[in-house]
Amino acid sequence: MTPIAPHISAFLLKRLPNERRASQHTCDSYAYTFQLLFKYASGRLGVAPSALQLEQLDAPFILDFLEHLQTERGNVPSTRNVRLAAIKSFMRFVEHRVPSALQQIQRILAIPSQKTDTRLVRYLNKDEYQPILDAPDPTTRFGIRDRAMLHVAVTAGLRVSELVGLQVEDVTFESRYVDIRVQGKGRKERVMRLWSSVADSLRAWLSVRGQALVSELFLNARGKHMTRFGFGYVLDKHVATATEHCSSLRDKRVSPHVLRHACAMTVLQATGDIRKVALWLGHANTQTTERYLQADPTLKLDALDAMTPPNLRTGTFSPPDRLIELLKPTRLCGVDRDGQPAQEGP
Repeated sequence: MTPIAPHISAFLLKRLPNERRASQHTCDSYAYTFQLLFKYASGRLGVAPSALQLEQLDAPFILDFLEHLQTERGNVPSTRNVRLAAIKSFMRFVEHRVPSALQQIQRILAIPSQKTDTRLVRYLNKDEYQPILDAPDPTTRFGIRDRAMLHVAVTAGLRVSELVGLQVEDVTFESRYVDIRVQGKGRKERVMRLWSSVADSLRAWLSVRGQALVSELFLNARGKHMTRFGFGYVLDKHVATATEHCSSLRDKRVSPHVLRHACAMTVLQATGDIRKVALWLGHANTQTTERYLQADPTLKLDALDAMTPPNLRTGTFSPPDRLIELLKPTRLCGVDRDGQPAQEGP
């Protein structure tokens, strides 16, 4: 029997952050997956999580755990697939450390992901995100901070982890513009040049930011770096204010990622080129970006104008007289032309 604790510790503390250079968000997501798995295994097998053995986590047990996530915890297929991906990543790590468990690991790696529904991207148009940008009070310190955060989020289309992870040194003012160095997924860096209006909002925040013990650009009320949840709270507050001026926001759930989608759709509508959208958002390939093509029907107008639809032969339908239809021989015999019982009366 092989204790699993040393392997999971090496996976979470060395493999992910050092060898794969995974983001903190990815490390936290994987750790939560194994927290759920080990609690489930402990309750079902009657052993402490620290005493679990690798051989106890075979393919049938993993399938039972995935079923538990959906039936008892109410997880959707996409969440199930995220948990399964974390487990598979760990098993690929273990197969070289425990060769004797190779067959068991191969069966787990063969578990298929569950098909998910493909939904249209939720985004905001300019009439919807502009009231959100106007909601913060520009006469207060935190209002200036919120205006700058929201402005960068909408114009740069940053992931929330990228936004709150910006450092003061990542912002460089170049004449009328501002350059922002973004640390993306997989430690990929990109530099974005934004408009003078964004530069003005960032200058206003830096003028009142003051000294801090942390190097992050955006600070919370305690002088520490802004967190993902902190930005979500700020966004929810200003969306509630903006809803008073834009009724369509009442029917929409506005998350930080919806602001990213709003930026993507703005770039796509302005350029008509998904390659430029992928470059703007930091996508590794355009396959991820193609979903934005389905979100806006106006993007398909060029195809409609370029094609000539096929025509149908014209004709006018004239219904038969019901009395004449009734007097036909087959009708009088009590059956219609198809041998079915005829209906009585015209």
